[in-house]
Order: sequence, then C-alpha cells, then structure tokens
Amino acid sequence: MWYKKSISKLVAEAEQSGEGTLKRTLSSRGLVALGVGAIIGAGLFSLTGIAAADHAGPAVMLSFIIAAVGCAFAGLCYAEFASMIPVAGSAYTYSYATMGEFMAWIIGWDLVLEYALAAATVAASWSQYFNEALKIFGFTLPKELLYSPWVEHHLSDGTVFSGGMVNLPAIVIVCLLSLLLMRGTQESSFVNNILVVLKVAVVLLFIALGWQFIDPANHTPFIPVNEGETLLKNGEIGFFDFFKEGYFGHYGISGVLRAAGVVFFAFIGFDAVSTAAQEAKDPKKGMPIGIIGSLVICTILYVLFSYVMTGLAPYTDFKGDAKPVATAFGKTGYHFLNTAMIVTILAGYTSVILVMLLGQSRVFYTMSKDGLLPKIFSDLSKRQTPWKTNLIFMVFVSVFAGFVPVSDLGHMVSIGTLLAFTLVCIGVLVLRKKNPLAERPFKTPFVPLVPILGIIVCVAMMASLPLESWERLAIWMIIGVSVYFLYGKKHSVLRKEIESGESNGSGR
Repeated sequence: MWYKKSISKLVAEAEQSGEGTLKRTLSSRGLVALGVGAIIGAGLFSLTGIAAADHAGPAVMLSFIIAAVGCAFAGLCYAEFASMIPVAGSAYTYSYATMGEFMAWIIGWDLVLEYALAAATVAASWSQYFNEALKIFGFTLPKELLYSPWVEHHLSDGTVFSGGMVNLPAIVIVCLLSLLLMRGTQESSFVNNILVVLKVAVVLLFIALGWQFIDPANHTPFIPVNEGETLLKNGEIGFFDFFKEGYFGHYGISGVLRAAGVVFFAFIGFDAVSTAAQEAKDPKKGMPIGIIGSLVICTILYVLFSYVMTGLAPYTDFKGDAKPVATAFGKTGYHFLNTAMIVTILAGYTSVILVMLLGQSRVFYTMSKDGLLPKIFSDLSKRQTPWKTNLIFMVFVSVFAGFVPVSDLGHMVSIGTLLAFTLVCIGVLVLRKKNPLAERPFKTPFVPLVPILGIIVCVAMMASLPLESWERLAIWMIIGVSVYFLYGKKHSVLRKEIESGESNGSGR
C-alpha cells in the first residue's frame, strides 16, 4: 500500500512521446488561459453580491485578497510539484511520489468529486442562463426541461415549481464539450481561449464603463460596523456570546474574514492546470506560469470588479438578489451590457465545464496507466486523446447534471477540492524532508511556513462545511477504498515491478 513511484521514473514517463502518449501542444499562454478558464465562473458573478450584502460590505475586495493569499499557499505547492513532476494526474501523481500508492488512490478517487461533480454542478446552473439567453430571441424552454426532479425550485416570481423532469440543456452542454475533448486537446484549448477572451473582455468592459459611475458614498463605511465587535471590545458581552448570538461574520473585521471563506471557492480551479502537465510544451517553465499567472490575473480582476460593483450600488441592495451584477450595472444606463453579461456568464460557465472535464479525464488516464483502473481509461485515439474516458464521463457527468439537485453537488465539490489542496501541501513538506536534493525548477518559497499555512487554511475551510458534506465524503471514500482492494491493488503496475524485482533478489 505504501510503495512510492520514484521521481526519476515519473519524469522518464513524462518525456516519452509518440503513439500511446499525450500530445504536447499547450504553451505557457495556453496554460494561463486554462487556469483563467477554470477559475472565472459563477463565483465572480454571484458570490461577490452575497459576500458583500451578508458579511463584508464594500470591504469584500479585502476578502478577495485574503482568499487569494490562502489559495496562493496551495498554488505555490502545486507549482513546485508540477515543475518537478510534469505528468498528467495532478495531486494524484504528487501523492504517489510522496505518500505512496494507497494515498495516491485516495486523492485520485477524491478528485472525481472536484472535477467531475464540479462540471455537473456548473452545467446544471449553465442551463438557467442559457434559457435567459434564449429569451433575448423570444424563445423559452419548458420549465420541465430546465429542472431536475425530486426537488422544489423557488422561481424569481415567488412561485414554487416541483414538476421538473430533467435538466436537458445541462446534459447537452456536457455532451458537446466531451465530444470536443475527444476531438483533441489543441482544438479544446483553442475554444477555451476564445471563451476566456470573451469573458475577460466583458469583465474589463464592466470595470471600465462602471468606474465613471462609482458613488463614493456607497463605499462609506468601507467596513460596516459589527455591533457585536463593539460590545465585545467594551466588555459588555463575552467571547463565546459573540459567536453564540450570531455577531461573528455579520460585518466588521469578522465579516471580512467570513466573506473570505465564502469567496475562497471563487478561486477553485487553478489546480486543473496541473492535470495538463503532460500536454505542455515546456512544463518545467510553463506549469508555474500557468498556475501562479492565472491566480494573479483572476485576483486582480476580482478585486477591481468588486470595487466597481459595490461602488455602483449600496451593498444592502444585493441582499437576496439572484442577479447582483445586473442590479449594479443598471445604475449606469448601459442596459445593453446586461445582455452581454448573460453571454459572458454562459462563456464563463462553458470554459469551467470544459476544463473540469479535461482534468478528470487526465487523472483517470494516469491512474489507468499505473494499473489502478482498467485499461479502457488510458486508451488513446488517433488524435492522442483518452476518448473512452471522455465518453464514460460524458455519461456519468451528464446524468448527475440532468437529475441531481445543484445544492447536493456543491458542497461535495468544495470538500473534495480542499482535501486535494491539503494533501499537496503535505506532499511538499514530505518531499523536502525525504528528497531535498531533487531538481526543483520552481521552489515553493518559505518552506515549511507556506505549506503549513496552506494546510491550516484548507482544513479550516473544510471544518466550516456542513456535516452532510463529511458524511458524503466518507461514503464516497468507502466506495473508493473497496475498489482499490478489489481491483487497483491487484493490478498495480508498480507493485508488480517491485515484487518481481524482490523475487529476483533485487529488493525494493
């Protein structure tokens, strides 16, 4: 269970080319676009309003900075591993090199929660904006084809609808993007670049046009007063009463911190860049640029976007608002941009789905090459894409997107992602201790401080999630461990190589 893959073996595998290997087509620019494509999505357009209205007020921009710093800890650890071990598989591969086969399996199985279910979650939301886009042309889809069954949906007009049959647009978009991935990574990257340019252009347009209409009064007070913090400072309530009475997180400094926890998930996705390491032209240089570059670009856009948004309208106007961006931009008179925003959100969601599906197929491709999953997952087409894996996940993800409620998927995505981040940070500490002389084209600075801070932030975020998320994670892991002992352990390529060497007297 604890056999590890040597870094030299992993690097040798990554350097192989020709038939049966992934094709290196992604430049550093393409990797940055991949990261931006995965990060900028629903978070920018919905979480900003929620975090401002309920927790931080105009200081939500500080919350974005704090969340970005937290993500940067994990991002720096990912960058070190991705430059050292430029192999498809992301955190799964890194765990194999540092913590052994069993932990690698656990994280690989866990990544299904992040990539596959994230694609399903975003696809389910994509359909609602697709219907809004159809309204521009005078068309609408029947509500029965927009909502999954088994759940009541509260519509914008206040009515409750419970007659959903299937989320058909969600299924269609998953199938179309899966077919695109089967066609080739270069073609998928080209489409993703177009989507990224489109959504970044409209975000910049929002910032540029909205800036001139900012009302400084809307930024005052910058950090709204938290009555509980004042009472606590004056000794009128105790520390535990501050939490018990619900003061924590409702404005003030604690509100800025709580909002950082909310918007933290707007940054999830940068790690998907590492899954494409084996398709990068120059992974030792390109992977750190892709991971850190996409984080920096998105942080700047998030901060500027939130500054303009809270400057256009009072933060209290976003309370319970399903479309806070439209509310804010309505103050400018440029109503044409509302239509552009719908198109941009669609583009943002589409690129997120595309990158998540790409990441999932590459993780299972690598696990299959290692023998831990059946060979079908590593079969490549003539275009050097794992088309059978794409096909299998097209069915799996589309079923979840079409029939499972979004609310049940969201928290599973979050806890799966944070677990992956935590193990990568631990992996950096382990490898620095056990193999300090290994070549590191990019080195995480301030080790062990940065990895430790990354672990603390991620575990704190996991602890804030509902109990149901932990229960579902436990059930998913029990299934995964069962699959490992019934199949993966018996078919492990590394295990067979090592035990064959031992039987010949060569040892481990």
